[in-house]
This record gives sequence, C-alpha cells and structure tokens, in this order.
Amino acid sequence: MTEENLWLRMVAENPGHSQWYIKRFRDMAAAGADLAGEARMIDAMVPRGTRILDAGCGTGRVGGILAAAGHDVVGVDLDPDLIAAAEAEHPGPRWLVGDLGELDLPAAGITDGFEVVVCAGNVMTFVAPSTRVEILRRLARHLRPGGRVVVGFGTGRGYAYEDFLADVATAGLRPDLLLGTWDLRPFTPDADFLVALLVPA
Repeated sequence: MTEENLWLRMVAENPGHSQWYIKRFRDMAAAGADLAGEARMIDAMVPRGTRILDAGCGTGRVGGILAAAGHDVVGVDLDPDLIAAAEAEHPGPRWLVGDLGELDLPAAGITDGFEVVVCAGNVMTFVAPSTRVEILRRLARHLRPGGRVVVGFGTGRGYAYEDFLADVATAGLRPDLLLGTWDLRPFTPDADFLVALLVPA
C-alpha cells in the first residue's frame, strides 16, 4: 500500500477542506486568539533581518508575523489554496507552492541559505511517513553554516518522538534543544508536544 500525504488525502476526500482551514484561522484571528507563539519563539532566537524558511507555511501565519518583525522570509507549502491565502494576507515574503520532499530552492532561483528553517503546525505529522527523513535532509540542506531547523508537532498524532529522533539522526541532524511547547517549557517523555531545535550532526 502506498503511503499518502495526509493533507492531500483530506483534500481529495473533501475538496472544501483547504477553504475550511483558511476560514478557521481567519475566525480564530478575528476572535483574538493568540496565533503568534511559534513566531515569537523564532524571533527571539535571531537578530532582525534574518533569513527564515517557513517550511509547510500554510496560510503564512508564522512567516507573515516574522516578516512583519523585519525578517527575510520565504514560505513553501504543498497546497496552492493556502499559498494564495498567504499571498493575500501577508504580502512581502515570497510564497511558493512546493513539496517539502522535493524541496530545492536553488533550482527555483533562491540560492541564499537560511539561518532558520521552521516547520510548525504539525506539518511533519501530515507528510507520508516514507518521506520524513528526506524532508529533514532537504530542510538541513537549506541551512547556512550555524543555522538551525526548528520542528514542532503534537506527539499524539502518529509520529512518536522516539521515531522522530531516529529520523533526525538518519537525516544527518542532531537535537540542539528539545522543548515541550513553543513557550519554552522543557520537554519530558510524557509531553504531548515536541519542539525540536536541530543542527547538523
């Protein structure tokens, strides 16, 4: 059986799924929900003007905030509807439709690397399991020397943290810091969320 990208499967089963997702976050923002936690953490890690890749950017929620804070942001997502929403709601960054498992920004004319690659929003739990290591490898290839990959996802979504850390090692990365939340609480084995700051091994 061929493993599927969970997001693409949901869109295939429900063609309105992407628009539902876009509306959901617009409604949350309109209601005053705090949707900036991931971006605040990334912003605290780096100086102004840092090059940041938002991998699996969705509607641009994280990358848009980082761009507004003065960073140089590129965002990539598989779903063209989400990229269209990012372009409409967060002008300024470069938003691209692309598969993280085939990520090659130099081929798209983006030759400068990034100090930070952020992959938030449970992206790694939506991709086909067979692509996880390759995605991590490709994210790492887009780092500048001294850069970090930051991945966050819920540990109850079918990707055990032990399996993730094994994939990290296979991809040539190692944990620099493991957190249990985007607000810097320590990671523990029973945590229901993982934020991993990764560096080349």
